[in-house]
Amino acid sequence: MAKESNILKIVLIGYRTSGKSTLGQLLSQALCMPYLDIDRGIEAHAGGQTLTDCFLAIGDEAFRKLEAEVVAEMCAGDNCIIAFGAGSLKFPTSQQAAQRDSLVVYLQVPIPELWRRFQTDPTTADTRPNLAGGGIGEIEEMMAQREPVYLACADLVVDGTRAPAELVSEITAAFTERRNS
Repeated sequence: MAKESNILKIVLIGYRTSGKSTLGQLLSQALCMPYLDIDRGIEAHAGGQTLTDCFLAIGDEAFRKLEAEVVAEMCAGDNCIIAFGAGSLKFPTSQQAAQRDSLVVYLQVPIPELWRRFQTDPTTADTRPNLAGGGIGEIEEMMAQREPVYLACADLVVDGTRAPAELVSEITAAFTERRNS
């Protein structure tokens, strides 16, 4: 997607357990830019509640509205790395905020690998709203809805199963090239 404005930040998008947080922290170190996480921003706005507790307390609709507010707030800044939540692009205003002055990177991971990571990540139950018991089928259903949005918003699609150091190199090179063009 061609952009007419300056590229001032990197936005990482993808499904849960795709590696956005890990990669965001590594990119932050490599580029000496602050790392922001939409999920942590939601928790801060929710008085320190976990995402799961916040989601359960206020419900999906209010949670997504809060998420959209955090997206707008974080995307207003420059010279940063922002990891989006898996559903953070639900609203067109959030999609536009993500794309403004940004290199949007989609970490594409095959569904069976997402499911494997979800099952083996010890923090998943504490930090993310639970899947509704649908297992891999639920991931397939959510990805059928979300992946077209991820692809439409992305400037760069990377294989999220590659080594983090390789991804940092690829994304850093793309960011530097676009920032200087």
